[in-house]
Amino acid sequence: MDFTFLGESFLRLIGGVPLTLQLAFSSIALGLCLAILLALMMQSWFRPLGWLADGFVFVFRGTPLLVQIFLIYYGLGQFRPALDEMGIWWFFRSPYYCALLALTLNTAAYGAEIVRGGLQSVPAGQIEAARAFGMSGLTLYRRIVAPIALRQALPAYGNEVILMIKATSLVSTITLMEVTGLAHKLISETFRSFEVFFVAGAIYLAINFAVTRLIELAEHRIAPDLAQANRPAEVH
Repeated sequence: MDFTFLGESFLRLIGGVPLTLQLAFSSIALGLCLAILLALMMQSWFRPLGWLADGFVFVFRGTPLLVQIFLIYYGLGQFRPALDEMGIWWFFRSPYYCALLALTLNTAAYGAEIVRGGLQSVPAGQIEAARAFGMSGLTLYRRIVAPIALRQALPAYGNEVILMIKATSLVSTITLMEVTGLAHKLISETFRSFEVFFVAGAIYLAINFAVTRLIELAEHRIAPDLAQANRPAEVH
C-alpha cells in the first residue's frame, strides 16, 4: 500500500468534511423540529392531522433516500416555469438546498417515530400525578413529558444522527463535493479506487467515533442511571 498516496488522498478528502458536517447537522436540526411536530400530530385528537403525519412518515421511510434526492433535484426541475412564477426556483436549482431538503425530510420521518416512541414511554401515572398538582398544557410537557421522553429517545436518535452523517455521501450524486464527491473526483484522476475509498471510509469512521462519544456523554449527563444500567457488568 502506498502510504504517500494515502496521505495525499487524506489531504484532498479532508476538504470535504466541513460540507459533510454542515449538511448532516443542519438537516438533523431542521429534521428534529419537523419530527417533533409530526409526532405531536400523530398523537393529536384531530385524526386528519394524524393521517397526514402517518402518510408523510410512510412515504419517506418507505422510499430510498437516493430516490428522494433525485426526485427533488432532477424531478422538480421539470416544473421550472411554475417554480419560477412562485419565486422559489432559486431554491430548487441549488444542489445544496435540494440535498438539505431531502436529508431533512428523510430524517424527520425517522425522527418522528423515535420522538413518538419517547412520548409514549412516559408513564401515565406520572402524568396523572402532575395533573393532580395542577400542571397542564405546556407546563406539563416542559417539566414532565419532555424530560422523560428525551431520556428514552436519545439513544435511538443518536443512531439516527450517525446514519445521517453516512447518508450525506449520497449527495455526491448531485454534484456536491463533500467527502464522497471528492473521492469520486480523485478516483477519476488517479484510477486508484481502493486507496481513495479506504481513506474516505477512515474519515467517516473518525467522524462517527467522535459523534458517538458526544452522544454517550449526553446520555451520561441527561440520564446517568440509564447509562450506568446499560454498561456491561464487571467480571471479578
